[in-house]
Amino acid sequence: MISFYEISPAQQCERLQQLAQKALRHWQLDPRSIELIKYRENAVFEVVTTAGVRYALRMHRPGYHSDAALRSELQWMDALNQVGVLVPEVIPTVAGELLITEQLDSIPEPRQIDLFAWIDGEQLGSVEHGLGDNAEQISALYFAIGETAGRLHNQSSNWQMPDGFERHAWDCEGLVGEQPFWGRFWELELLTPEQKNLINDAREKVQARLAQLQQSPQNYSLIHADFVPENLMADGTGVRLLDFDDAGFGWHMFELATALYFIIEENGYEVAKEALFDGYRQQRKLTEEDQGLLELFLTARGFTYLGWIRSRQETETAQALAPELIRMACQQANRFLSQA
Repeated sequence: MISFYEISPAQQCERLQQLAQKALRHWQLDPRSIELIKYRENAVFEVVTTAGVRYALRMHRPGYHSDAALRSELQWMDALNQVGVLVPEVIPTVAGELLITEQLDSIPEPRQIDLFAWIDGEQLGSVEHGLGDNAEQISALYFAIGETAGRLHNQSSNWQMPDGFERHAWDCEGLVGEQPFWGRFWELELLTPEQKNLINDAREKVQARLAQLQQSPQNYSLIHADFVPENLMADGTGVRLLDFDDAGFGWHMFELATALYFIIEENGYEVAKEALFDGYRQQRKLTEEDQGLLELFLTARGFTYLGWIRSRQETETAQALAPELIRMACQQANRFLSQA
């Protein structure tokens, strides 16, 4: 029998759709339709019930997060909503569970599954389409991102986490230690010998700088870790933040660096950067010393994408993105070393 991972993505999706149908019994929902809307690492389905109510069902890739870590993510999202940081509403099962596990014989591993209220709205932007050349729009977008990040950090810096809370860390070890969260990026086989030397030199200096940085509620707490325009949705009530899959503990400047990483080479970068910082300062203190760490965290962010490629080299997505992610990471490493 052909294994699940040898069949086409379309065939995999058919099986995952069957699993989604089975999982919905935990919410006692009668679906009229279950349509795939995203399948990269997690699979996300739009569910429409016979009553016409829409939901987003998320099916997690196996082995990435523990049940405890996923429940912790959902608990944090619920806490953010309670203080007005708009994120998708988590829908508990009829038994009050935030997360369930289901499986089918045709899919090799059990899958962790959760459900959210549907969000109507528009993405604020995308990496693929870039910034464009409208300075006013760029400024408004990144001001909104900065404000949202500041509100999120205000909550996470003061939140009393529930017992058993568990998430990974984007700390020195998680970014550039011997076993980074997304893998040993400096060993990426696609790097040339010259690129490996460059990345190793930059890693050594990033590691030394991060080891000296304090971790306090003023600069380090739970972060979203994927603040890019496609994860922000304008839904008529405000800006709603999506996709907490990478959320964990980290420096706040790593959050802001992530928001800027993919636009470094665009003409509107300086406008976006200043607007991001201005929006953030509307909600939370941001010192000149903090801002001076931007190149450090941009370099660390580039490293993580090399690790992402290395841990997913068998996927079409990683293969397609690898040349550009390698080029950007090396360019950022050179820029950082020239300033160090």
